[in-house]
Amino acid sequence: MKRTPSSAEPATSPTVFVLSGGGNQGVSQVGMLRALLERDIVPDVVVGCSAGALNGAGIAYDPTLAGVDRLEELWQSIETGDIFPGGKLSRAWNLVRREPSLFSPDRLQTMLERAIPAVSFADLAVTFRVVACDLITGEEVVLCRGPLIPALMASAALPGIFPPVQHAGHTLVDGGVVNSVPISHAVAGAAARIYVLNVAGGGRPAEIAPSSPLDVVMRSFSIARSQRFRLEMEHLRTDAKLVVLPRPVDDRELYDFSGAADLIAEAHRIASEVLDRDESIDLTARRFEEPVETEPRWARRLRLPLPRARSTVRP
Repeated sequence: MKRTPSSAEPATSPTVFVLSGGGNQGVSQVGMLRALLERDIVPDVVVGCSAGALNGAGIAYDPTLAGVDRLEELWQSIETGDIFPGGKLSRAWNLVRREPSLFSPDRLQTMLERAIPAVSFADLAVTFRVVACDLITGEEVVLCRGPLIPALMASAALPGIFPPVQHAGHTLVDGGVVNSVPISHAVAGAAARIYVLNVAGGGRPAEIAPSSPLDVVMRSFSIARSQRFRLEMEHLRTDAKLVVLPRPVDDRELYDFSGAADLIAEAHRIASEVLDRDESIDLTARRFEEPVETEPRWARRLRLPLPRARSTVRP
């Protein structure tokens, strides 16, 4: 299909896909994307974070069922060693050597280059935004032009797992640190329809005790991401049609990429049910039912100001 520059102005009343982070749980977004495109729901704008940035780049490059097929083939082909080389001994050795991360990013980069034919944002068919975090300033950084693979690498640089990425004048890490479900960037525009493909906050059930320090870190990270999204939804105001697609149960560990086909199929099934019932969240009524709050209840009780989110758009 013919590619159009992603820097072109999106549709007047665009449809926006928001794809969250979530590591290996990003596989479920493939089933959600299939359900959307089967119903001729095609994005004008795609916003992605971490694993959602990978899937987002794929669908922004080819927003068709053929594009979904390629993503499905990719996820079904991934094995642990394709992204996380070595075993426990090599990870322990990296800690002893005081390396900045447990793994080299080389294999992740190779996989991204194989999966996404686009070289730059300009090669994409629809407007695409990638969310990352500046490790030095703590700012949320939105990447929307220039080389594509470095932006995807930055958004997926999970702290401690992969090293920070030097890109666009920033030291960048996983966007999930600041905004794993970047719905704010969809609401900020003139979106008419917003579809949220949220797989963040899943993972192993709370009743399963962490089996390693990494499990503790990932569980804590998951809690933080879920809390951010819950608060954002609680105070969100938009006239757009908002649909949050549910994720299937996925209790695999970070390094486990098995069962991709089953998870894609289950995500497709439950997303299809939601879309066929036309289940959307009406956030316009809140404007009349309750006053707009500038801070959550816990902040008001403590009489602490809610920190303002700082977002920087960078080429």
